[in-house]
Amino acid sequence: MAHYFEIKKNKAGEFVAYFKYNSESIFWTEGYSSKASAKNAIESILKNGPTAEVRETD
Repeated sequence: MAHYFEIKKNKAGEFVAYFKYNSESIFWTEGYSSKASAKNAIESILKNGPTAEVRETD
């Protein structure tokens, strides 16, 4: 699959969820103290992302 989520620990020891496309990080979440919280962030993106509006600023 070309796109996927990956959870990794950052240098501060926090769990971060990365969205990757062809192994390149497209965006990532803030750091979380638990892996479960990072998984919850992914679930929220999957649930709410498809219906999110797009805002353009100049």
